[in-house]
Amino acid sequence: MQQQQRTDWRLQGDWIKNCNCAFGCPCDFNARPTHGNCQGLFGMRIGCGHFGQTRLDGLSFFVLVDFPGALHEGDGTNQPTIDERATEEQRDALLRIVSGKQSEDGTLFHILGLICTKVLDPVFAPIAVAFDMDGRTARVSIPGVLETETQPIRNPVTGAPHRIQVNMPEGFEHRLAEIASARIDSTAGIRLSVPEGHSSLARVEHTPAGVAA
Repeated sequence: MQQQQRTDWRLQGDWIKNCNCAFGCPCDFNARPTHGNCQGLFGMRIGCGHFGQTRLDGLSFFVLVDFPGALHEGDGTNQPTIDERATEEQRDALLRIVSGKQSEDGTLFHILGLICTKVLDPVFAPIAVAFDMDGRTARVSIPGVLETETQPIRNPVTGAPHRIQVNMPEGFEHRLAEIASARIDSTAGIRLSVPEGHSSLARVEHTPAGVAA
């Protein structure tokens, strides 16, 4: 059987992953989720990117996820949200990337496609993103869909900002991330409310072969 030819693509920009786990996200360490299940979101504000000849510069996308157990056990649900400013061609490009069918085996989006048995209809909405990796602050606002905010972890005694980085030389999501605290409120197809969870902030470059930087 002839393998389907993949379209060349690349996404470079600001990456946010927020979830319901405790600071540090056990999934990054191949450990069980803090509360037994995994709920959260990931996505990026694209600085520059393309899918074939289709430019994706300046657009954003985020994917809400819900897993009943650990990620590797599968049976997950996801719902992509795409910047409403995207043209039909750009929307199709981003959805094809997120589907994992345009990525090599073992890469982030390919794995997402394998472990999610249900994909909800995509949402097209305005997405506002604020991102300061060094300051460990970020915000994603998608009215009527998602509100999530990242703040530095605070020392429980002094209240001073606490700084931790996670370096993953072979990471399939990112290589170096600032770890912070997340608040999540989603009212879309995947509903969740997380008053204090985990946040990873990174600058990434994703390709069909995986993380390039």
